[in-house]
Amino acid sequence: MSLDLLEYLEGFITEERKQRFLEVLAKRTNHFTVAIEDVYQLHNTSAVIRSCDIFGVQHVHIIEKEYGERLDKNIAMGSQKWVDVSKYKSASSCVNTLREKGYQIIATTPHEDASVLAGFDINKKSAFFFGTEKSGLTDEIMKQADGFLKIPMYGFTESLNISVSAAIILQQLTSKLRSSEILWKLSEEEILEKRIDWTKKSIKSIEDVLKRC
Repeated sequence: MSLDLLEYLEGFITEERKQRFLEVLAKRTNHFTVAIEDVYQLHNTSAVIRSCDIFGVQHVHIIEKEYGERLDKNIAMGSQKWVDVSKYKSASSCVNTLREKGYQIIATTPHEDASVLAGFDINKKSAFFFGTEKSGLTDEIMKQADGFLKIPMYGFTESLNISVSAAIILQQLTSKLRSSEILWKLSEEEILEKRIDWTKKSIKSIEDVLKRC
């Protein structure tokens, strides 16, 4: 049924768009995912989602306990259409969901006891947590973390903007992942699901199309 639906929906998009979806999905991964905890500046959340799209990370998890919705569609530049976004009202619900999916919880922090980015072991499925601009991750996340990760810094400033940190970490680790022998790609079922989802989002009168189907 899903294949029949996809074939029907693809009749409403161009062949070029269909091929572009296949090209992008061939580079997508759920081996890594990103979680953002109570980021105050909404453009930072949007910029992180954009970085996930750029570096092929399919899923983002947003904890909105303190500040409410943190997505600026102008900054995200449409990337929220192509990246799956899950939202949570508490840190514990986010952590528990990710653990159930087989992820280890990795807290990003400049602290000295954290693993350096270049030496991070990419073999395990990992969820990278990023915290607020000023105070970083909450104690709740730090206590539940399975590991800690830092970007080496050599200046007077001891922190980077969250969106910059996410971009640096994702660029380096996804590049390393793609050159490894780890089975990092989406499954056939996941690819089919996203092809249907993205095709629907590309059709303006999708409700009418689905009714006719």
